[in-house]
Amino acid sequence: MTPIVDPALANPETVLGVLDFAGVAVFAATGALAAARQKHDLVTFAFFGAITGVGGGTLRDLLIGSPVFWVHDWRYIAVCLAASVAVWLVGARPWRFRALLWLDAIGLAAYGVLGAAKAEAAGIAPLICIVMGALTACFGGVVRDLLAGEPSILLRREITVSAALLAATAFVVARVLGLDAWPAAFLGAGLGFALRAGALAWGWSLPAFPGTVVR
Repeated sequence: MTPIVDPALANPETVLGVLDFAGVAVFAATGALAAARQKHDLVTFAFFGAITGVGGGTLRDLLIGSPVFWVHDWRYIAVCLAASVAVWLVGARPWRFRALLWLDAIGLAAYGVLGAAKAEAAGIAPLICIVMGALTACFGGVVRDLLAGEPSILLRREITVSAALLAATAFVVARVLGLDAWPAAFLGAGLGFALRAGALAWGWSLPAFPGTVVR
C-alpha cells in the first residue's frame, strides 16, 4: 500500500488531530475513574490516566515503526494529567462509573479510527490498519483493567473490542473506496460508537461458544 500524504492524517491541528487528543482525554478519564473505584490517591489517578490514555497508541507506534507519539509531543501527557485531575476534582458522584462506560464507548470508537488512520499514513496494508485500530483502542483499557484488578475487556462477552473493530474497518473500507479522511473518520467513529452504545443501552453481546465447558 502506497503511503498517503494526507494532511488530515498527519497534521495534529486538523479534525483528526483534535479527535486524537479527545480520545486520549477520554481514555485518561476512564483510567482515573478506575483509580477512583479503588479509592487511590492523586498520584495513582495520574498514573492510571496516563497509562490508559497513551497505552494503545504506544503499542501501535512501536509495532508500525513510528516515533512514539507522546514522547515527541508533551501535550498528550498534559491532556492525560488534566483529565485525571478533573476526575479527582469532580469527586464522588453516583453517576461517575456509568460515565466511565460511556466515555469508554467514545474512546473505543475514536481510537479505533485514529489507530487505523495512523497506520494508513505509514503505508501499512489495509487489513493491518484495522488490526492497529483495534489495538490502539483496546490495549490501554487492557492495561487499566489489569492494574485495577478488574476483568479484562478481552474476557467479557459484552461488545467492546467489536466496536473498535467496526470503527476501524468502516474507516479503512471507506478510504479504500476513495472517501476523504474526515468523512471516513466520522463514519467509522459513528458506527463504532453506535454499536457500543447499543450494547450499553440494550445489553447486546456476542454469542458464546455452544456446549458445556469441560474443566
